[in-house]
Amino acid sequence: MTTQLPIVSSAPAPAPTGPTRRATRKITLGPIEVGGDAPVSVQTMTVTPTHEADLTLQAIAAAQAAGADAVRVAVPRKEDAEALARIAEHARIPVIADIHFQWKYAVMAIEAGCAGVRINPGNIKKHDKVALLGRLAAEAGVAIRIGVNGGSLEQEVLDEFGGPTPEAMVESALREVRLLEDVDFFNTKISVKHSDPWTMIRTYRLLAERCDYPLHLGVTEAGPLKSGSIKSAVGIGALLAEGIGDTIRVSLSADPVEEVKAGIAILESLHLRERGLDVVSCPSCGRAQVDVWTLAEDVQKGLEGRIDVPLRVAVMGCVVNGPGEAREADLGVAAGNGKGEIIQKGERIATVREEDIVEAMIHYATEMAEEIRAERGSGMPTVNA
Repeated sequence: MTTQLPIVSSAPAPAPTGPTRRATRKITLGPIEVGGDAPVSVQTMTVTPTHEADLTLQAIAAAQAAGADAVRVAVPRKEDAEALARIAEHARIPVIADIHFQWKYAVMAIEAGCAGVRINPGNIKKHDKVALLGRLAAEAGVAIRIGVNGGSLEQEVLDEFGGPTPEAMVESALREVRLLEDVDFFNTKISVKHSDPWTMIRTYRLLAERCDYPLHLGVTEAGPLKSGSIKSAVGIGALLAEGIGDTIRVSLSADPVEEVKAGIAILESLHLRERGLDVVSCPSCGRAQVDVWTLAEDVQKGLEGRIDVPLRVAVMGCVVNGPGEAREADLGVAAGNGKGEIIQKGERIATVREEDIVEAMIHYATEMAEEIRAERGSGMPTVNA
C-alpha cells in the first residue's frame, strides 16, 4: 500500500529580516567599508609563511573564493614585512598586517600599501610609537585594529583589575584608542577577544556601551573545526543577534577556508548575509523509513559548488514533518517506502525511486538556480547537472 502525502498550498512567508545593527561610525578598510550601514564582513588569516609571497597569495585567493571579504597575514619577521608590498599589490581583497611586538613592521606595512594594520596593546608598549602609527596611517588612509586578547594584556592592566576581566580588556582597548584619537586618528576598529565565549560576550557588550567604533568579533583560540565552530557560533552569534559586531573572524585550528565557511554560515543563520545553498534535514527518528543522515549528506555534497544563489533544500525522512518542511523550502523531498516525493514551492512535482532521489534533487535544484540567475539578470554561467 502506497502512502499518499498531503499537499498543502500556502503563500510564501515574507523573508525574515536580520537583527537591528548597533549604530557605529563607518571606517574604510581599503575598498570596503566597515561599520555604519555596511554589511558585516568576514575575515580569516593565512597560515602560510608570509615571506613566501606567492604561497601566501595563493592562500588569499582561496580565502577570497570561499567568500572572505578581507584577510590578515602574520608579520613576526622582517622578511615577512618586506614581502607585504608584493602581497598587497596582487591580492584582490584587503590585506591586514598582524603586528605584535615590532612597531617598525607596522610602519613597513603602512608603507607597503596594506589596507589595515592590527596592533596589540599588550605587546606594543611604547605609547609614542602607537601615536606615530596613527599619524602615518592617517596620511596613508590605512585602518588600524586595536586587537586585545585576554591572554596578552599589559601587566599594569592585569594588576589594576586583578586579571583578564571584561573590564580590564575594555580598558586596555580604550587606552589605545585615546592614543590614536590624540593624533586625530579615527579610522579604527576594535576587538576584545577571549577564548571563553561567555567572557567574550560580556566584554564586547561592555565595549559596545562605551564607544561607537566598529567592532571585530571573534572567540580567540576557539579550537579544532567542530568544537571551535560551536564556540564561535555561540559567541559571535549571540552578539550579532543583539546587533553588536561589524566584521568577524572564526578562529579555528583548520584551513582558513573553513573559517570563512563558518563565518558565512553564522551570518546567513541570522539573515545578515543572503543565503546560498541551505540544506535542512530531519534528525531522524523511529518514524524514518530511509537513512536520512546519508541521504542528506549525499544531497549536500551533490549540490555544493553548483548552487550560488539563495536556495533552501529540505531532506525529510517521513510523512509527519516531511510535507510541511518541504513546503516551506524551495525544494524538498519526503522519503519513505522506497520512494521520494519531490516538492517544489509547495507543490508535488515528481515521485522517484529511493535510489534516484539524489540525482533528482540535483537536477531540480540546478534548474531552479538557473531560473533565479535568469530572473536576476546576473549573467552568471549556467551550471549543468
